[in-house]
Amino acid sequence: MFSIHSVLLDLDGTLIDSRPGIAASTRAALRSLGHAPDDTLDVTAVIGPPLQDMLRVLLQAYGDDRVDDAVLAYRQHYGDTGLFGSTLYPGIREAVQEMHAAGLRIYLATSKRELFARRILEHLDLASYFQAIHGSIPSGALDHKPELLAHILTEQNIAAGDSLMVGDRRHDVAGAHAVRMRSLGVLWGYGSRDELETAGADRLVENPDDLARAVFAMLKR
Repeated sequence: MFSIHSVLLDLDGTLIDSRPGIAASTRAALRSLGHAPDDTLDVTAVIGPPLQDMLRVLLQAYGDDRVDDAVLAYRQHYGDTGLFGSTLYPGIREAVQEMHAAGLRIYLATSKRELFARRILEHLDLASYFQAIHGSIPSGALDHKPELLAHILTEQNIAAGDSLMVGDRRHDVAGAHAVRMRSLGVLWGYGSRDELETAGADRLVENPDDLARAVFAMLKR
């Protein structure tokens, strides 16, 4: 039915609103280093890139370069409680079910630690729709989207021309284009329309209810 039969989905800002849990774990990490972040700390703009990059930006406000220490504290808190502060965007479950029912192979492609991503999808009862769940690993080798997507294509024996990357940030678009995949940008996440258009997203979709339809339209080209 489709010329492209594999869909790679980002997690944060695409499938789930993970902002509450990320914000809580970020505050815990900053406090562990002796800082006093405000309870209203807004992390929206820094969600999406690898964790080290996110924390490096936030630590700059304190003149602190202890990124590795912050990462360890963050992951401790996130693994204990933060990851449960994630909810599916309304309409996402139905969209994933529709793509699965159409016979598409669905893969997760996230910069979040693979272990955390798997636990989140299992907690939200969505893991069974995925052929495989891919994320960053302890060595750091797959922290960035180009390397992660190249790994998935090789590991799953997927041709770049037979796949589509769906995400909410410029990193998803740039990663897809780096491995010669097309990209679909979603507008309900943490990236703006301007960010995604500037990055060169091949198409944009405005709400989760239209996600499966937009994927099908791109797959039929």
